[in-house]
Amino acid sequence: MGVHWMVIRLFPRSIRARLTAIATAIAALVLFATSAFMLATVPDYLRDVVRDRIEVSVRRIASDARAGDLSTAIETPARVHFLEAVTPDGDVLAATTGRHVNEKLKAFRPSELEQLSVSETWAPQERNGDETHFLVMSMMVPTPDGPVIVYGGSSLADVDRAIGWFEIQAFVITPLILASVAGVTWLVVGFALRPVERIRAKLAEITGQDLSRRVPVPETGDEITDLAATTNDTLDRLERSAETQRRFVADASHELRSPVSALRTQLEVATAIPDETDWPATGALALTAVDRITGIIDELLMLARLDAGAVAPRRVVDVCRLCVEQVRRREDARVVIVPDLCASAPVYASPVQIDRLLTNLLDNATRHADTRIDLEVAVRDGRVVTTVTDDGEGIAPEDRERVFERFTRLASAKAKDQSGSGLGLALSREVARSHGGTLTVADHSPGARFVLVLPSHELSHEPGHEPGHEAV
Repeated sequence: MGVHWMVIRLFPRSIRARLTAIATAIAALVLFATSAFMLATVPDYLRDVVRDRIEVSVRRIASDARAGDLSTAIETPARVHFLEAVTPDGDVLAATTGRHVNEKLKAFRPSELEQLSVSETWAPQERNGDETHFLVMSMMVPTPDGPVIVYGGSSLADVDRAIGWFEIQAFVITPLILASVAGVTWLVVGFALRPVERIRAKLAEITGQDLSRRVPVPETGDEITDLAATTNDTLDRLERSAETQRRFVADASHELRSPVSALRTQLEVATAIPDETDWPATGALALTAVDRITGIIDELLMLARLDAGAVAPRRVVDVCRLCVEQVRRREDARVVIVPDLCASAPVYASPVQIDRLLTNLLDNATRHADTRIDLEVAVRDGRVVTTVTDDGEGIAPEDRERVFERFTRLASAKAKDQSGSGLGLALSREVARSHGGTLTVADHSPGARFVLVLPSHELSHEPGHEPGHEAV
């Protein structure tokens, strides 16, 4: 753990610094490896080239001397400084025309016949007398007139100059290149991250009280553009969510205030004149107000759980049986419910939530129906389709989505029932969605028709189901 944190501390936290360090490290690795390879191989290669050139010339002259065809004037190839054949006593038999060979270049001689000797030495140049680095080779060969020593040499000034340039590159130019790579990377990454900094600065200015601001979107069309666009989309959703939450809290407060105020007023009046108060009637009114408050709170809690993604306990539920129970509970309602139910309509769902959904739909239909409500359940194409149709005034096409908004109540609904909260249909749609279904308003005249579609479920396919377990 300590080593891990040490590595984190040593490694820069800034993306700009990290990328600069990585680019510089890679460049350093490449440059230093290249420089080390060149310094290790190029000097030997250059000396080998000079050595091969001299050796070829020395062996040619030695071959001529061995055959007795040695000429006094030796034709010297380009880049070979001199060639010379001498006796063991130092008498010159043949030499490069027009060139004087310094005696320091002939200060060594081979010890055996036919053996090639190599030496590097410094000697003054013939033209200006400056010390020059030479590579000298010698070879003693037998001839008809006795042993002859052949010398050949060439200047290593060009080789030393090339090696010097390589050393300058390795120890001077390479650090400058690394500094340039680091500087350019720092500037380029900084320029590339400039939009990110602008996005960060703008996000730092955005608060929960003002979500209307947006981050700038660069026109580069790269990943930063996608990041900025996604950030703005997220801010849009956050602003809508915050606005919905504020409106939800305001509407909830308003809806709860009315029954609480009515309850308080009733109790205050009853308390002020206790002898003249009809306590049973007052208690009944208070219970009615409490029931309304309880209903609103229950719906708000269920909506909150659905919004949070909470999943209620589920099992196989027969929608037809739930509808039969709903009809039975409404036998004394002001409008008649006409059921048209199939034999069985199983779904895998929360019994409490599906029952609440059907209750909301039938309560809504009861408020708006004139004489009857048609309740139909059918299984079609692997889906359970439930329709609730009333013969009331209906819902205008432009309002068919608005009725599912929270705390939204149309004028006709307010006129018929002042006690509604505007949460029932919104809660019903959320329940349908949480079960993978839909709830919509279909075309119908007269009246309104709500269509609930849920995925059908076969008992034999239910996980863990055993024969003999009945659906609820």
